[in-house]
Amino acid sequence: MQILSASLDELRATRSSVKWRLYPEDVIPVWVAEMDTQPCQPVVDAVTAAVSRGDTGYAWGPPLVEAFAGFAARRWGWEVDPARVMQVPDVMLGIEQVIQARVPVGGSVVVSPPVYDSFFGFVASTRRRLLEAPLTAEHRLDPEALALAFEEAGMGSAYLLCNPQNPTGTVHTADELRMVAALAQEHGILVVSDEIHAPLVQAGSTFTPYLSLPEAGRGLAVVSGSKTWNLAGLKTALLVAGHQTSHGLHEVVTHGAQHLAVIAQTAAYDHGEAWLDQLVGELAERRALLLDLLGEHLPEVAVAPSEATYLAWLDCSALGLDDPAATFLERGVAVVPGTRYDPRATSWVRFNFGTSAEVIREAVRRMAG
Repeated sequence: MQILSASLDELRATRSSVKWRLYPEDVIPVWVAEMDTQPCQPVVDAVTAAVSRGDTGYAWGPPLVEAFAGFAARRWGWEVDPARVMQVPDVMLGIEQVIQARVPVGGSVVVSPPVYDSFFGFVASTRRRLLEAPLTAEHRLDPEALALAFEEAGMGSAYLLCNPQNPTGTVHTADELRMVAALAQEHGILVVSDEIHAPLVQAGSTFTPYLSLPEAGRGLAVVSGSKTWNLAGLKTALLVAGHQTSHGLHEVVTHGAQHLAVIAQTAAYDHGEAWLDQLVGELAERRALLLDLLGEHLPEVAVAPSEATYLAWLDCSALGLDDPAATFLERGVAVVPGTRYDPRATSWVRFNFGTSAEVIREAVRRMAG
C-alpha cells in the first residue's frame, strides 16, 4: 500500500485539520506543511494502546530522548548524549524560550530568507531585533551576508538556522555548517538549528546534524518527529545542547509537551524507519511528477533545486502575475505566497507535494487555468 495514496474525495471526507478546513471545499489545499499520509502503524498501535489503557497523563520525556538518540546514531552516525537533551512543547516554542533565555533584551536574531515564516513571527513575539542574511541566488548560505549580519547583531545575539531549509529544500553541506560555526564563534553568536525536516532528505543527498560537527559545540539544535511522521497535531520536541554549552532553560518549560505525542514519536523513532524509507521514495516520485506536470502545463514556472522536505519553491515571475498565489487561489488551488518566507519573493509560491498523485495532477491543471 502506498503512503501517499488517498484520493481528493477521501481526503475531503476524512480530514478535519486546518489544511482541509481553512478554505472552501472546492479549493485544493497544497499550502501548509502537513502531508496527506496513511499513518505509520507502530505509531497508531502505540497511541491507541495508551488511550485504551487510560495512559493519558503528563508527559515523561526520557523514553523519547533515548529513542531519538538511537535513531540519530543509525541514520546519521550522530552520537547524542541524552544528558544534553531537554524536552520542549514543540520546535518553535522551544526556540522562543531559547531566545528569551539566551538573547538579552535589545539583542538581535539573524535569519536567512527565504526561510520558514514562523521564524519572523516568533522573533517578533520575543521583541528582539530581526536581522537578515539572505541566501544566495542559488539558495545556499551566504558567508558574506552572514558575516555582515553577525557583526551588526553583536555578541550575545542568535542565528536561527533552518537545516534543511524550508521552503527551498536546500540541504546545507558540512563545509557550509562549519563556516556558520566559525563565524558564530568569531562574533559571539548562538546558533540554534531547526532540524525538523532532517529525516526527509532525498536519496543521494547527505544531511549533516549541526551539532555533529566538533566546531558547533556552542550551538543548540531542536528536533521533532512531527513533520517526518505527519504528527503535527501531537506536539513535542527535543532541545539538544552542544558539548560546550547548555540549553539554559528552566525545567518548567518541559511541562507543555503532550504525553501522547511523546508516546507517538517514541514509537516512530524506534519502529517507524521502514515507513519513513517508503515515504522518502514516494516523495521523490511526487516531486518528479510535479516537475513533469509543470513542464507540460506551466513551462514558464521554474522550480528551485531541492534535496529535502515535501515542499517545492516555485518561481512564477515569467507568468507576469502581480500575485501568483492569489491568482492560483482564484483558480481553486491554495499555495503559500513567497512573501511569507522572504519579503522580496513576490513572484514565488510554496507548493506542498506531500500528497497523492491525483491531488497534484488536479492542482497543476487548475493552476494552468
